[in-house]
Amino acid sequence: MSMPPFLGLPSCARALRVTTARGEFAALRAEPAGAVRGSALLVPGFTGSKEDFIALLEPLAAAGYRVTAVDQRGQHETGGPDDPAAYAVAALGADVRALTTALLAGGGGPLHLLGHSLGGQVVREAVLAEAAPGGGAGVPWASLTLMSTGPGAIDPAEAERTRLLIGVLPTMALEEIWQVMQRLEAGTDRARHPSPEVAAFLHRRWLANVPQALITTGRHLVAAPDRVDELAPVLAAGLPALVLSGERDYAWPVPEQNAMARRLGARRVVVADSGHSPNAEQPAATAEALLALWG
Repeated sequence: MSMPPFLGLPSCARALRVTTARGEFAALRAEPAGAVRGSALLVPGFTGSKEDFIALLEPLAAAGYRVTAVDQRGQHETGGPDDPAAYAVAALGADVRALTTALLAGGGGPLHLLGHSLGGQVVREAVLAEAAPGGGAGVPWASLTLMSTGPGAIDPAEAERTRLLIGVLPTMALEEIWQVMQRLEAGTDRARHPSPEVAAFLHRRWLANVPQALITTGRHLVAAPDRVDELAPVLAAGLPALVLSGERDYAWPVPEQNAMARRLGARRVVVADSGHSPNAEQPAATAEALLALWG
């Protein structure tokens, strides 16, 4: 899971709930002080939340963009039903489309779309649904960023960890699983040392997950289809795209993301000194790469 570097909102940002035709979604929104150049919708990954993007809010708003980061259905403060169908990637993509409609109705200029990790495959689903016959009159986004995501299933080692999680979720409480994860990560290269405030948030956020959402999206991640060849023509038709990652990634190897960018004909940026979450680990360089695309 991503670990935000801090939790305090900048003065340009506030928490809110975005109302859509598919329900309400918890969000953070940053507003520029001056003229609005455009807007952005940021979609988090597996076990993540809107707070994963908290360090990007101020630099993107300072450049003139109205930025909305959301919790997906089943995550943190959005919540959701105990129904597997609600968390199928197609359903989550429909949520992104509904959020897009709501944000565009609120003004703010052209809307840029970004998905991190699992969120990258969710936004891909949204774009493909819009581009499909009968799916809408052309895609409504000004650009697409796929951050730390890949063409299909996650790396085999990470898939095995995810299968273990899926296997215990029906029989163990989230608190029990959290304690086991902390013990397993202690002393490994995955061990992290957040501030007490961030550590408490990570624990609280984990407990707020809808278990069925973790099961359904986890099953997607270990068997996700490669839909890059379907997406490439949509980008070629005029949707600017960026594939962005850190220089190391446990979920999708960086060479695999390089190849995906070539297949898509997309820009490629590798953020130095960062891993699976450059948005949290190197927010200044990540914001620079996004603004280069958006501008």
